[in-house]
Amino acid sequence: MPEKNIDWKNLGFDYQKTNKSYISIYKDGKWDDGQLTEDNFIKISEASTSLHYGQQCFEGLKAYRTKEGDIQLFRPDENAKRMQNSCDKILMPRVPVDKFIDAVKQVVKANEEFVPPHGTGATLYIRPFMIGTGHTVGVKPAPEYIFRIFVLPVGSYFKGGLSPVNFVTTEYDRAAPNGTGAAKVGGNYAASLEAHKEAVEKGYADCIYLDAKTHTKIEEVGAANFFGITKDDVFVTPKSPSILPSITKYSLMYIAEKILGMKVEERDVVIDQLD
Repeated sequence: MPEKNIDWKNLGFDYQKTNKSYISIYKDGKWDDGQLTEDNFIKISEASTSLHYGQQCFEGLKAYRTKEGDIQLFRPDENAKRMQNSCDKILMPRVPVDKFIDAVKQVVKANEEFVPPHGTGATLYIRPFMIGTGHTVGVKPAPEYIFRIFVLPVGSYFKGGLSPVNFVTTEYDRAAPNGTGAAKVGGNYAASLEAHKEAVEKGYADCIYLDAKTHTKIEEVGAANFFGITKDDVFVTPKSPSILPSITKYSLMYIAEKILGMKVEERDVVIDQLD
């Protein structure tokens, strides 16, 4: 299938409709078989728990075009397992790993003309998500759920791509200890909007969150995990129960230790101890 006539090198991180999305419904205690759809709108009850109580979660992964023109996914099984953990946290039904991966493959194949060419720096972003639906006014889990995936071609999340960007610490808290910080749920991101807006208004790309309890330790950046490399070539990244377990971060930790032979430390990163 020919690639779309798109300016691949100047893509931002913005929504655009592609050929098809994937949808599966959970009802009466089980998931249906799921299917592809050309409709990019969802009709749900006005009393859905996802609208009122934040019972929803999502994932983000990418498909890449190789030099030979093939399409590859980056560790979708890990996204599937992380989504299951998010579902467990807010009492939603798990999507089986094999169903998740099959759905991702279906929607990528249906939109392969939107997978950017190798060497452009662009990728196909894949957004799986689940929402609680049905008529529920009380604060309790939904009776029904929708699992859906859409895709779109994107450039770098930060303007300037791989160029260095500046960050600033914020006094706001993104997630509290023993809360939902380690789950990829929408409420965590709603809590980050004001802090991000203030950082951008001051000329920064994003903000860095410190731990909610003491405001002395780095936790994560608004849109990404944090890591640093010391002058002694030690790969250091924060460890906290309120940090989203990043698939990219743990992949980098593996590469640093197993391939590059670096020492890796996942521990507290006290901001006043940075040089």
